[in-house]
Amino acid sequence: MYSKFALFIIVIGIFTVSGIIPDAFGHGLGGDQAPPLTFGDMEVTVRTQLTPYDLTVGEVISANMQIRFFDTLTDKNLDKVTFRVEVWQGGELLARNLFYDTDGRLDIKIKPKFGCDEFRLVDCTIYGGSEHVSAPGALFVQGQACTDDNLDICARPTITGPIFVKGGLYKIRVDIEAATSPRTVLATLLSYETFVSVAQEQNFLFKTANAEEIPVVIKTYYDDVDNFKFDQSDDSISFNMPFDWNPDYVDLVQLVHEEVKVPKSFTPYAEGKQFKGYVNGIEIDQRALLNDPYSYENTNIIHFLITKNELLKINQALGSDNYDNKKMDFKLLPLSGVSKSSTEFYLVDTTNDQVPTTVSISWDGKYGANQEIPFEFTFFDENRQLIKDIRYAYVVFDELNQEIDSNVGNDPSILGILSNEGIDVQRIFVPSQGQIRIDVRVLGTGLDYDPKYAGIGSAIIEIGPGSPSTTTPPMSEKTQIPSWIKFTAGVWVDGDSSDAEFISAIQYLIENKIIVIPPTAQGSDAQSNEVPSWIKFTTGVWVDGDSSDAEFISAIQFLIKEGIMRIQS
Repeated sequence: MYSKFALFIIVIGIFTVSGIIPDAFGHGLGGDQAPPLTFGDMEVTVRTQLTPYDLTVGEVISANMQIRFFDTLTDKNLDKVTFRVEVWQGGELLARNLFYDTDGRLDIKIKPKFGCDEFRLVDCTIYGGSEHVSAPGALFVQGQACTDDNLDICARPTITGPIFVKGGLYKIRVDIEAATSPRTVLATLLSYETFVSVAQEQNFLFKTANAEEIPVVIKTYYDDVDNFKFDQSDDSISFNMPFDWNPDYVDLVQLVHEEVKVPKSFTPYAEGKQFKGYVNGIEIDQRALLNDPYSYENTNIIHFLITKNELLKINQALGSDNYDNKKMDFKLLPLSGVSKSSTEFYLVDTTNDQVPTTVSISWDGKYGANQEIPFEFTFFDENRQLIKDIRYAYVVFDELNQEIDSNVGNDPSILGILSNEGIDVQRIFVPSQGQIRIDVRVLGTGLDYDPKYAGIGSAIIEIGPGSPSTTTPPMSEKTQIPSWIKFTAGVWVDGDSSDAEFISAIQYLIENKIIVIPPTAQGSDAQSNEVPSWIKFTTGVWVDGDSSDAEFISAIQFLIKEGIMRIQS
């Protein structure tokens, strides 16, 4: 038997890292960090964060927008900074002005103002503050410096206008015009673009076959939704919203986030129900669909969290005909009830003191040994509220203390798996029956890895035989690919090796039985080593952990079948 908190004395694998804040950039729920630029001997960037970070139109009369300019190598702010700040939405400028800050952290109070009648929305915007004597034209407010704890009383300039009066994606463009001295104007501006999402809620109503009226709320972080429908034949909910599927645009989108709120009293959507989700008719990965029965006593929240990789997969599945499509269709389909098991444990810090974090791990009992089991990780704070924007990692051991799986996230520059809503689903292949131990480490929350909820803990889970009706193939049919092979594929996907080198590497791995693939009839001799572009896309998705080994193997089989790759018998 394992000690429940055996993780305290383990200093191996992913948990040897401690107190690391990576040189990272990427979108969070209410914040974003831009890629760094070189400035002297520093690598400097801008981070934008909203308070409250989960901002919903109409729920607050003001919000704080923090813009921090800092060196990623030292995590220290530059001082005496002149910022030019622009706020955009949907290609329209909403605000533009200069601001000055002494310590490199600029806090601006945003006051949404509805009802702008001007042709240009920016003409409705007004600014509060005084011109700084050392930075002509830049607004500054003398007084107490802002921290995370004194935003109600600290000195900060204001922007009042048609900002955050509509849900969707906002672009915050920041130009650094001067730094380290207000009179030192940069020869070349340091320009950054960051993005934050603001939610808005839309109310709908449908009638059941019994004429019962059911209220539904769609909370959208992207754009207005339309064409809401309820299908009595399968109890599904569908709706759509504007979206540009052109690959150039899709490549810029980090996340599309929609929430569907349905009363638990409506039986098909009662607590404990599971769902399938579809976008433009394509079933999305289970990890992109999260069910939150915790935030409200009488309401379930089903989250669509469609990442860039998922959008690319949808585009690939539908082909070029989808590129000119100007909408995104959503469908939510409730499934029959499942029998869930779960376990809970609290986290402690490195001194063995408890931290205010409880972790719940749950799974469907029909899955078991020799199958890929969808485990749901849920993170609660001291008030039993979900911890948003959390980053975590896990490692799984069998009864012999042998590691069978681990995950520290898919992005080498950003440590940890990001769970925006405090709920996350991970598919873990468990080869045999018996006890497994899942060690969990919470690295922090937000873009700055706030350590309040950081800690470590363990769960012991008993794995049974599983149901033969589940779709995960047994071990004898499941191709096993060593994880280090992804490195070879990743180098090729990144353009750092040629198609010929990639093919040669894969041939070597197959011929030496490092990769074992099902029999495939070989095509005629290859005329060229050029690999179709969709193969590179499929491989990239696999390298990122967003598709299965089987999908990668299918791509390799295609190369063999078409004669692009020849395998010696």
